[in-house]
Amino acid sequence: MTTEHWPVPGAAGRGPRVVALGGGHGLSATLAALRHVCSDLTAVVTVADDGGSSGRLRHELGVLPPGDLRMALSALCDDSEWGLTWRDVLQHRFRSDGPLDGHALGNLLITTLWDLLGDEVAGLDWVGRLLGARGRVLPMAAVPLDIEARVRQTGMEHARVVRGQSRVAVTSGVIESVRLIPDDPPAHPEAIRAVQEAEWVVLGPGSWYTSVIPHLLVPELGRALAETTARRAVTLNLSTQPGETDGMSAGDHLRTLVEHGPDLRLDVVIADPAAVDDLDGLLAAGQELGARVLLRQVGAGDGTPRHDPLRLAAAYRDAFDDVLGDVGEATDGRRGTGG
Repeated sequence: MTTEHWPVPGAAGRGPRVVALGGGHGLSATLAALRHVCSDLTAVVTVADDGGSSGRLRHELGVLPPGDLRMALSALCDDSEWGLTWRDVLQHRFRSDGPLDGHALGNLLITTLWDLLGDEVAGLDWVGRLLGARGRVLPMAAVPLDIEARVRQTGMEHARVVRGQSRVAVTSGVIESVRLIPDDPPAHPEAIRAVQEAEWVVLGPGSWYTSVIPHLLVPELGRALAETTARRAVTLNLSTQPGETDGMSAGDHLRTLVEHGPDLRLDVVIADPAAVDDLDGLLAAGQELGARVLLRQVGAGDGTPRHDPLRLAAAYRDAFDDVLGDVGEATDGRRGTGG
């Protein structure tokens, strides 16, 4: 089964070759925006989910958790009636009093293709063809992963250990660090190749410790991200996540990247000014990573902490077109002005 790129409908020759890394709703937001500004788009997705339908399939069948991969494929579906209908089929969840309750049909479909083809990437490519996907989806690692966090509670002398993505995502206390189990997992070769051949790599937004940072902890992938000739961008979240990033500033988010991936360097940090509580701190953290800060209104107009696909697409377009500003400079879209 070939692993060559499937053609992207209706976008020939437009924009740079981009790889987006993450998982869950954050990666879906990135992909929904990037599909407007590039024709060669690849998603590299975390494979540490241990809850819900994905967790059940992972533990019962020993497969990669398919849920985040399914969400990424759904975000890339063609805008035609065909693509949107098959997206809804993929996202459909069964509700019953039996063992199918809570399972997403797309998870079952992806797992079926893996079983039939014996190749995760080939199975994902076939689902992409069904959707008319405007891009490609790859797992970041070749084996299922667990996330383990050191969490410090107020008033406690020693940090406690929390294991499992679903538990880390809702933990209370301050997360000091995270690691992967196994700690030296094999990266998926296709993911490494995509990062090496990219013109731009985009990290975030998303659950910081469970969807963004894990990419830096897969040794081969972390090295590829440090050594790629691609430009690198980080998109910051619009709010902190209860439990996981409570009390963290925008600058703190960047510093955790340095702590977990000390060789990482960035070109651009995209942030919504309404979500930045300490601009000087953000600029300083960006400068440590070699990046300029691009301030753009990228949130949805209804006030909820969701990225608007078209606003975020415009921010990516500006970042891709103009990366030559001074390191640490904050721009709000008017050249030469402060944020």
